[in-house]
Amino acid sequence: MNLQTDTQKSAQSTAAINKKSDRFTNEEKAAMKERAKELKAEARASKDREAGENTVLAAIAAMQEPDRSIAERLHAIIKASAPDLSPKTWYGMPAYARDGKVVCFFQSAQKFNTRYATLGFNDTAKLDEGDLWPVAFGLTKLTATEEAKISALVKKAVS
Repeated sequence: MNLQTDTQKSAQSTAAINKKSDRFTNEEKAAMKERAKELKAEARASKDREAGENTVLAAIAAMQEPDRSIAERLHAIIKASAPDLSPKTWYGMPAYARDGKVVCFFQSAQKFNTRYATLGFNDTAKLDEGDLWPVAFGLTKLTATEEAKISALVKKAVS
């Protein structure tokens, strides 16, 4: 009788887990699959900077406009502002890491069907200002003004 109760509880738990997984959108599920592939590739490959660069460039090339142009320009700005960061993909999107930890990343608007693309910074970025500071920025286009701000942010993030 106890075994049957345990079996019923296990079946109910499995059903609850399966029901909860339906809460992820198709875009979120695809991003998680991309991240799993990235982790497997990182485990197999040596920490080859050129391979990371090629992967990022391929991810950018696969984007649609205007995200592709923004990502290409961001890639150039980040490389120039923080040449010690290693390009890699993170959830299928371009990212830039130090010692294997992502410092900043680009998220295309089209990937998650959002109004704007995002330049984000993780907790390894040194952007702290008091008790409150921004860690993500919406992008609709890049002008010289935005490019200068981004360059300054990236330099600060790795300082």
